[in-house]
Amino acid sequence: MGNGKLARRPLSPHLSIYRPMLTMMMSIAHRITGVANATGFFLLAWWLVAVSAGPKQYSYVAAFFGSLPGQVLLFLYSWALIHHMLGGIRHLIWDTGAGLDKVSIEVFAWATLIGSITLTVLIWIGGSFLAGGF
Repeated sequence: MGNGKLARRPLSPHLSIYRPMLTMMMSIAHRITGVANATGFFLLAWWLVAVSAGPKQYSYVAAFFGSLPGQVLLFLYSWALIHHMLGGIRHLIWDTGAGLDKVSIEVFAWATLIGSITLTVLIWIGGSFLAGGF
């Protein structure tokens, strides 16, 4: 090292050498939904600013959120919120030392995935029902 030459060091293992596993994908999804939530809070801020700015400004936001791209964005944002919340609960349970065996880890991963999809759909159905859509 002192002679100006760089030592040849082994590269760290990378995702390309690992077989994708559900728990690994859920970990990645948890990070992605965290970023999506942080980004999605700009949607909430936009809505709040529009509400406080008056009917004209609110009509622009309402038109966007009522459009197909707006609805898809809101659906994905609500899924990200719920998925991240359930992932957080899963980690909170693990912090107690419970559910760390291989079977429980897989069950929690599936429960987070299925639960987040199910809860998102149910919330959207409930919201549509309350809004008079059904």
